[in-house]
Amino acid sequence: MDIAEHIAILRAEGRLLADSAESAGPDAAVATCPGWQVRDLLKHTGAVHRWATGYVVQKHTERRPLGEAPDLDGDALVGWFREGHGLLVEALEQAPDDLECWAFLPAPSPRAFWARRQAHETAVHRVDSDSALRPGAYQGIGSAFAADGIDELLTGFHARERSRVRSEEPKVLRVRTTDEDAVWTVRITDKPPATTPGEEGEADCEISGPAAQLYLALWNRLPLPQATGDAAVARLWQETSAV
Repeated sequence: MDIAEHIAILRAEGRLLADSAESAGPDAAVATCPGWQVRDLLKHTGAVHRWATGYVVQKHTERRPLGEAPDLDGDALVGWFREGHGLLVEALEQAPDDLECWAFLPAPSPRAFWARRQAHETAVHRVDSDSALRPGAYQGIGSAFAADGIDELLTGFHARERSRVRSEEPKVLRVRTTDEDAVWTVRITDKPPATTPGEEGEADCEISGPAAQLYLALWNRLPLPQATGDAAVARLWQETSAV
């Protein structure tokens, strides 16, 4: 997917998130994030949007702390979220292709990184917002975008030292979409998982399903589809993969 596609999805998902949150109300429980209410979701995602905007606009080259959300609630909080989301979309649209700023996952450019990362950040939290309004409603994730998000999660997030998916006995997990012709081989050892796109060698366990279902399951918003092979490998993912 290209930058323009990611920005378009970011724009749409942020608006949907705000709409669901506004309808559900600030006190509504977020089913996919136990312990959170809608106000917590808006404050977290809104703070992340402003944090990302700072890198794009001010061109920070080192990591900066996530700012605090203001002490707002109800309509004022939704308005604050909408404003910050709009500023992020505008910043990414206007940023030059040769933007230089800090990024924390490999990408063709910092602008490409932030557009992709914030599209997926916002899409997953839109699902969270929907869960407060309509528990179990996970519609609207396109299969190509979902496959892109699986790739970001497996080859990006879990390639970092902070990934807790480890095993003293080496294991191989295969992740396969049934609608996007996309597959990944995840090698789990006592080091960060090493993921390569494609089918390489034998796998101890395979999880497969529609890309959107796998995307949300790998982000711990849905149960993993039934695994074939060693189910303990799938359980290891479920128990240790939270980002």
